[in-house]
Amino acid sequence: MRIMGLDVGSKTVGVAVSDLLGMTAQGLEIIKINEKAGEFGFDRLSELVKEYKVDKFVIGLPKNMNNTSGPRVTASQAYGERLEKLFNLPVDYQDERLTTMQAERMLVEEADLSRGKRKKVIDKLAAQLILQNYLDRNF
Repeated sequence: MRIMGLDVGSKTVGVAVSDLLGMTAQGLEIIKINEKAGEFGFDRLSELVKEYKVDKFVIGLPKNMNNTSGPRVTASQAYGERLEKLFNLPVDYQDERLTTMQAERMLVEEADLSRGKRKKVIDKLAAQLILQNYLDRNF
């Protein structure tokens, strides 16, 4: 079973995919979207779903530190509902608190990337961490 992990924002969607055994996550790319204009990157996502033969989606759920849900949680769930209808595949959610900060720290400490370069890859790495956390928890 191949699972696709998504870090959904208002301007980008970080994309990661699991290996066939569901053991490891690999960051793929960042899809530019425009939530306000109703552009969600589904065409590109469709290409990736076909290419990797995806069976399921996992979307990061950006809960607040006190475990409450804010507007980004609602937006992520709405994105998930659209995916379910569009692709007829199951969608699960993974708590993503601190994953973006963890990704930023990894890029600063381990990759020593400048702020501009970090911005270009952070959503992809966050998607990878979301998916890896999900795989570790469920498989």
